[in-house]
Amino acid sequence: MEKIIIKIKAYHYFHVIKPITMKIKYSLFLLASTLLSCMAQQKEEKPKQIAIAGTWKLITGTLIEKGDTTVTDYTKNMSFIKIINDNHFAFLQHDLDKGKDSAKAVYVSGGGAYSLKDSNYTEHLEYCSDRQWEGNDFDFTINIHNDTLTQKGVEKVKSAGVNRLNIEKYVRLKD
Repeated sequence: MEKIIIKIKAYHYFHVIKPITMKIKYSLFLLASTLLSCMAQQKEEKPKQIAIAGTWKLITGTLIEKGDTTVTDYTKNMSFIKIINDNHFAFLQHDLDKGKDSAKAVYVSGGGAYSLKDSNYTEHLEYCSDRQWEGNDFDFTINIHNDTLTQKGVEKVKSAGVNRLNIEKYVRLKD
């Protein structure tokens, strides 16, 4: 009788319990594999976004218009910064003489929303001290290397008669 009970238990284990246990283990394995695969796909699908947010000081600007090239050193006699957060930008420029020489006094500001996809950066200028520039979009290609941002694109403002290539080099300001 004892041998029969052992045989029944063995039969029960190998034909009922073990297959159920194996099915559960197999199901858990499939579930874990699927979740890991999905997590890996999510990581792969997210493009690496350029770390553009911050405060940037303009160092040099190069304008090429109608065959003429003008290079401006923004470290002498004036200051120009651009502030970028997650979805908006603003820029401020003023002379370093504090407006004492009215012929050289400068104050320019503007800002608005922007979009960034890979290295394609588009500013939508919603506010500007020169009102002709408002409502225009400016497409740039940007590159960030260490703490230097280079921005290159065509500025076209029909109402102001502007159509030029603009290349700007900024350095990130530390907090």
